[in-house]
Amino acid sequence: MAGGRLPNYGEFANKLKPREYIEKVRMKEIYDPVLSFQLANDFHVRKVLTGYMPGDEESKEYATLLEWNNIYYTKSQKLINAPKTIVRLGLVQWQMRSFANKEQLFEQIEFFVDAVSGYKSDFVLFPELFNAPLMAEFNHLTEAEAMRKLAQYTQPLKEKFREFAVSYNINIITGSMPLVEDGKLFNTGYLCRRDGSWEQFDKIHITPNEVFYWGMVGGDKIRTFDTDAGRIGIMVCYDVEFPELSRLLADQGMQILFVPFLTDTQNGYSRVRSCARARAIENECYVAIAGSVGNLPKVNNMDIQFAQSAVFTPSDFPFPTNGIKAEATPNTEMTLIVDVDLDLLKELHNYGSVRIKKDRRKDLYELKSLKDGNVN
Repeated sequence: MAGGRLPNYGEFANKLKPREYIEKVRMKEIYDPVLSFQLANDFHVRKVLTGYMPGDEESKEYATLLEWNNIYYTKSQKLINAPKTIVRLGLVQWQMRSFANKEQLFEQIEFFVDAVSGYKSDFVLFPELFNAPLMAEFNHLTEAEAMRKLAQYTQPLKEKFREFAVSYNINIITGSMPLVEDGKLFNTGYLCRRDGSWEQFDKIHITPNEVFYWGMVGGDKIRTFDTDAGRIGIMVCYDVEFPELSRLLADQGMQILFVPFLTDTQNGYSRVRSCARARAIENECYVAIAGSVGNLPKVNNMDIQFAQSAVFTPSDFPFPTNGIKAEATPNTEMTLIVDVDLDLLKELHNYGSVRIKKDRRKDLYELKSLKDGNVN
């Protein structure tokens, strides 16, 4: 914080109030040798001071109370569990294959968790409905009945993921699985932290296909999650095609957005990909997407898959020129290991070529969450 004289104000004092003078200097209609320099160096005027320097006729004893934000300052941190600035993401591009039982599925999950954690990753992301191969034993039922039967595996899977998160020291985003609560069928996933804690997230927007074949319903909680590697958001597939949802998460401080998805055709994938890239730009955050590949000939309504997992960035000088940090080979089972720098987001928010989050015209429009009447 600092005080700053207004040496040219005396020339305009008879026709401008101090605040009017400051605004005209800010808009470069008037030059002030002190204030113009300060504004050019990212000082912000917080209020007008009176009687700042008795006898200062040039400033008419007025001054500004200035604030300068050091975005690189962090409080002294303890060595254990200190916040990370470089975060390593592990994305699983999952091959759909037949499993005789859930134990075989657990083995495949553990293989990927083990592989990704071996590279000291902070997160591993699985795709949406990656456990669909277990529906094969229910193929004699209708699609809706088979999906509800698949939901019986969700709790055992959650517990297994929690076990893996602790034993392999990695935060796991489980993708999504069907879950029946109060008779309703949700598309649900879990954040399993490496400290043993966990939280649930639900797909908010349900596709026409999910409603028609499975009778799914959408969740109603819009929130971010704190982790030891930053504040994250999780949106399941179709959710990323609605910009309002991610903007609400960005307003809550989201730094990384994870999007587990499931798309059968290339045009469906293109929607998810294009929207994910847009979300990275407009919310000034990283976006990681992970999907499934291959086919399931013995599972109705889940027979083909198309995916190319990737990590997208904002579009400015510190980031790749095309906004793509890394991407997997299309339609091939593999993992993608990517480092992202959270400090670059701080620089973008404050010194970017454009500052999308800051430059919104809140005097003209606003975005609200109607849940419980709260404004986010």
